[in-house]
Amino acid sequence: AKQERKLPAVLSVEEVARVLSCVHSPRYRVCLTTIYACGLRISEGVHLQVADIDGSRRMLHVRKGKGNQDRYVPLPQGTLELLRTYWRTHRNPQWLFPARPAPGQAVSAVTSPVTSRSVSFAFAAALSESGIHKHASVHTLRHSYATHLLEAGVNLRQIQSWLGHRSLRTTTIYTHLTQ
Repeated sequence: AKQERKLPAVLSVEEVARVLSCVHSPRYRVCLTTIYACGLRISEGVHLQVADIDGSRRMLHVRKGKGNQDRYVPLPQGTLELLRTYWRTHRNPQWLFPARPAPGQAVSAVTSPVTSRSVSFAFAAALSESGIHKHASVHTLRHSYATHLLEAGVNLRQIQSWLGHRSLRTTTIYTHLTQ
């Protein structure tokens, strides 16, 4: 039997802004904003390192994405400034989003990133608080990013490259989600 293929949920630009405004922890708000602004998978977002940011070119180096593939994605100026401001609060030499430090440990000494699970919980709490009743997850931010780019007139091949899809067929699902 053929497998059923459902269209993914997509949030409007206003709904994304509403959900992100309900994230109270700066760690999670900046992480989720970066995931949306760059179209990242949750694992790619939490594993971002300081060295992955190319501020002069406004590009973000995504290391070992799905299929162990590296890629570059555009980094909006507002997101770059947000990341810089947030990094100044912890100054961890390796991770953009370091895990919580152990009692008595400095954040700059943390050697692991925040967990995907904690980011997912923060998103779910924000979605609930925002009053949006769509079946959404952190991955919905990635679907929303691609759909918003397509609606803005960005070339489908470019979106394919930024999302790290091997097949254009995977990216064409977003043509069914546009207005």
